[in-house]
Amino acid sequence: MKQIFRNGLIAGLLLTVICYGGLFIAVTFFPQLFVDYLNPLFTSSTSRDVMFYAHAFIISFALSWFWERFKSLFVGNFILRGLEFGAMYAVIALVPVMWISFSAMDITVPMVLSWLFYGLLQAIVAGILFAKLSP
Repeated sequence: MKQIFRNGLIAGLLLTVICYGGLFIAVTFFPQLFVDYLNPLFTSSTSRDVMFYAHAFIISFALSWFWERFKSLFVGNFILRGLEFGAMYAVIALVPVMWISFSAMDITVPMVLSWLFYGLLQAIVAGILFAKLSP
């Protein structure tokens, strides 16, 4: 349990840096994609902002536990194991969530695809880190 927490914390810090750096880059190079977020669907009170900023840690702790439980199923060097881990997570969790989100909410296909890519990237980075820290 201590290793799951430690790895989750390290991955959370790394994903926070990568995700906010990536957000800055994405807004700079793909500003049209972010116009869609002006939709009232995405307006919330500032009292819930901490939940948004904590997401990298929430996903990191969940993925850390998942890694410890199933790491023996992934073979190859740490990069291949991380890629497979991220791809598996995307197929099992992200695709169904993106499907239901698109079918239930007024969001665009590019928005859903960007979320899918973002989640896949997070899982791959976390998987590579976990494969390195806890082979």
